[in-house]
Amino acid sequence: MDFFIQNAYAQGAQQGSSTSFIIMMVVMFAAFYFLLIRPQQKKQKAHAELVAGLSVGDEVLTAGGILGKITGVSEHYAVVKISDSTEIKIQKNSVSMVVPKGTYDEA
Repeated sequence: MDFFIQNAYAQGAQQGSSTSFIIMMVVMFAAFYFLLIRPQQKKQKAHAELVAGLSVGDEVLTAGGILGKITGVSEHYAVVKISDSTEIKIQKNSVSMVVPKGTYDEA
């Protein structure tokens, strides 16, 4: 009789252990989602909106550190004026930020 009681207790402990393990895994996934995945998705969405909103006359800073003024925009590329006689064609995704007007000084 004592054997059956010990066996039943052991099975109950194993089932409780697996339930707590599943709950712990769900909590860990939720923490990763709210601390890592969701902020990255927000950042990607904001960058996509920035790239979609680029227009002629915007002053931009590229990921490589080049500061210039946009003189032309196509679907995937932008032409950026970086000095009086120099224009470069860049991918729109390489624009890291639009800087305030007047930051790019043509002189």
